[in-house]
Amino acid sequence: MKNVNFEIQGGKTLALVGESGSGKSMTALTIMGLIQSWNSYSNPQIEGEIEFTTKYGGTVRLDKLTEKEFDKIRGKDLTMIFQEPLSALNPVVTVGKQIAEVIMTHEKMRSADVSQRVIELLEAVGIPDPANRYYYFPHQFSGGQLQRIIIAMAIACDTSCLIADEPTTALDVTIQAQILELLKNLQRERKMGILLITHDFGVVSEFADYVAVMYEGQIVEYAAVKQVFTNPHHPYTRLLISSIPTLETTPGIRLPSKKDFMSEKGKPPGFRIFDPARKSVGAFEQVAVGHYVSAAFMREVYA
Repeated sequence: MKNVNFEIQGGKTLALVGESGSGKSMTALTIMGLIQSWNSYSNPQIEGEIEFTTKYGGTVRLDKLTEKEFDKIRGKDLTMIFQEPLSALNPVVTVGKQIAEVIMTHEKMRSADVSQRVIELLEAVGIPDPANRYYYFPHQFSGGQLQRIIIAMAIACDTSCLIADEPTTALDVTIQAQILELLKNLQRERKMGILLITHDFGVVSEFADYVAVMYEGQIVEYAAVKQVFTNPHHPYTRLLISSIPTLETTPGIRLPSKKDFMSEKGKPPGFRIFDPARKSVGAFEQVAVGHYVSAAFMREVYA
C-alpha cells in the first residue's frame, strides 16, 4: 500500500471504498496492529504514521507503541468488526462470556456488574431476551444476530473509533439496513468515529460522511460523500458509481465495465481515462475544498 492518507473524526463516518483486493481490509488490519508488530522486525515492511486520539483527549502514535501498550488500546478505544462474525467468535464459549471477557480485560468491575453490563449491551444491539441469550452459543443465533453480538463486543468499553469491515456481507437486504441503522444510532449516542470498509457505493450514500476511494493499495480520491456523488473526478470513482443499478437503469442493458472507462474512443482531448498500468504514486490535486484526486491510474486523452 502506498499514498494512504485520511482522517476519521469523532461522530463521523469515513467509507473506504474499492473492489476486492484493493487493500481496504489490509489498511484496517494495519491500523489495528494485526498485520505485524510495527517494531517486531529490524526492517519492517509497514512504514508511516498513525495518530490516535482517545476519548480523554490524549493523542498517541500507534506505530510507536509496543504490543503491550497497543493491547491497552485495541479492543477498548479502538475496535473492529470483522467480515465473518461466526469466525470471530469461539464456538464452544457462550456469547455472554465472550463479551464479558472483553470488559474484564479493560475495565475493573465486579463479576455481577460485568454480567449486567453484557445483558445491557445485548439489549442495546437488539438481541431479544438478552438475559437468557447470554448463555447461548454462537451456533444458536442467526447471521444478523451474530453481527449484532460482534457489535456489542466492539462497543463494550465505549470505543472512540470503530472499524467496520464489510459489516453487512452475506446478510439479506432487510438485515443489512437494520445493521447499518444500529451502527448509526450507536454512533449518535456515543459520538464515535467509524471507518466503514465496503465495495458498495449504495451503502456509502446512505451511511458515510466522507469517502476515500482505493485502488491497488492507493487512495485515488477523497472527499465528502455529496462531492463524490455529484462531481467524481477520478475515472475509477466514476466506474464504481456507474456500476450501481438505479431506477433509471434500462433492463437488459449491461452496466459499464472497466474497459469502457479505459477506452479513448469518442473521448475529447484532455478527458481523463482509467489506466490500471499507471501504477506510479501520483500527486494529489485539490479540485475543490476538501476534495482531492490522485494522478495515479489515469491519463489524459491527447488526440
